[in-house]
Amino acid sequence: MSDDVDTERLAPPERVIAERYVLRAELGRGGMGVVWRAEDRVIGRPVAVKEMRLGEGVTVADRAVFEQRILREARTAGRLNDPAVVTVFDVVHDTGSVFIVMELVEAPNLAQLVRGSGPLAPRAVADIGRQVLSALEAAHGAGIVHRDVKPSNIMVGRNGRAKLTDFGIAQAADDPTLTKTGAVIGSPAYLAPERLSGHEASPASDLWALGAVLYFAIEGKAAFERDTTAATFGAVLNEVPYLTNVQGPLAAAVSGMLASSPAGRLTAPQVRTLLDAVTAEASAPIAPQGTIMIAPVGTPTTPLNASLNPAATPPKRSWAKVAGTFAAAVLVTAAVAGFAAYDAGSSSGKKQEQKADVPASDVVKVYSMGPGPKTDFPAGLPMSGSQTCLSGPPFVPGTPTYQSTSCSNPHDLEIYYQTSFVSSSFSTYAANTPVPYPDVDQLTALAKQTCWTDRLLTPYANAKGSHYNYYAVIPTPDLWSGKNLPSSASADQSIYCLMTNTAGQLPGDGT
Repeated sequence: MSDDVDTERLAPPERVIAERYVLRAELGRGGMGVVWRAEDRVIGRPVAVKEMRLGEGVTVADRAVFEQRILREARTAGRLNDPAVVTVFDVVHDTGSVFIVMELVEAPNLAQLVRGSGPLAPRAVADIGRQVLSALEAAHGAGIVHRDVKPSNIMVGRNGRAKLTDFGIAQAADDPTLTKTGAVIGSPAYLAPERLSGHEASPASDLWALGAVLYFAIEGKAAFERDTTAATFGAVLNEVPYLTNVQGPLAAAVSGMLASSPAGRLTAPQVRTLLDAVTAEASAPIAPQGTIMIAPVGTPTTPLNASLNPAATPPKRSWAKVAGTFAAAVLVTAAVAGFAAYDAGSSSGKKQEQKADVPASDVVKVYSMGPGPKTDFPAGLPMSGSQTCLSGPPFVPGTPTYQSTSCSNPHDLEIYYQTSFVSSSFSTYAANTPVPYPDVDQLTALAKQTCWTDRLLTPYANAKGSHYNYYAVIPTPDLWSGKNLPSSASADQSIYCLMTNTAGQLPGDGT
């Protein structure tokens, strides 16, 4: 049902499994087995039956371990309850093979859809991503790691409803009793780097695979697939793909999921916020360029054909407050990636050490700015005004004095990215109503990811040879609300991303 073969092949006449399931036609096959269209004689409904198979030369002992694992994992998957999960009805052992009986989904898989129609619209990709993410969150909450998230395992109906299948080969993450055979389960172009390095599959590796799937849907080609398996493995381990068909929160979500290090990867809630923002962009009133809106939990998905058809009118939505760290319907300007229209003195042209396998928490150091003795920098220093390239002392907490300089010349400090979190004109808060200060830990984490993702998205990233340091400066509660400020300062809900060079000055744009 989920494999790449498009045409059905007739099954042998009256092949009955477990005296109940009649195999009618072959839907597809892959490395782990064959999927049949079948009929459940007892209930009288159509089903999909996956016949699990091992290759030749497998020992009896290994076969027994494999079958035990499949039986236990499929039964665990059968307890998952999410609209985007292909339901497992039954698991049976018959004629020396294990058969997984599943919900029959009459729809093409994502691989077939993209091969036939080309890259999908961003809204359609985000809707599919949100649904698959929901399925993965349900599985991870039950201790199941999918291990084989790929386009051919995602069924997409005409109404845009996505279904993730093949949980039958997943490994229950909390089941230490089963012997591992050492076999790698999954498709090479969708295996996370840590899995190729010998580490066990994890929820983070499923998210990496989802990022690769969404890249495929956006670009119409696999990010890491090469002519040989060895070349594909090399691409996964060493290459950083760049999106050409999309910008904004969807690009940030995909890039954040494809971080090489699991520790530096976006979490499921972070990914959901960005994917929700794509839906919000399409449904929200016209807003300033470079802004996104957080959508309420449970926003319905848009039909796929409407997303692909720019003339289609999206359904009206009612906006409400979202429980969580930030208030809902607050405009977030370029929340996690470098996609706002901000010219930081052409700083993106500077080559820097990419450190793609290092988490943002290890790269970006966060300082606070605002009034009071416990903050790192006073309000307005050194970020006030329009200057982006500055000369002055080393960037350390205190009251350093910087002078604006041309970005064409060597300089000591550069503000390479700035984003303001709040625009009251497009929020549920009136212009004279203060927006609550976010949780400081969440604001710190968001600032780190924002500043580091901007560096990862630049096409000038260089894997080696630089000595750049990265910083994020976040407002204190008083600076956020405009309280206790000197007369020369005003309220600021922005974060600032800065860079210095430990080897000396930053080069000018012309050097």
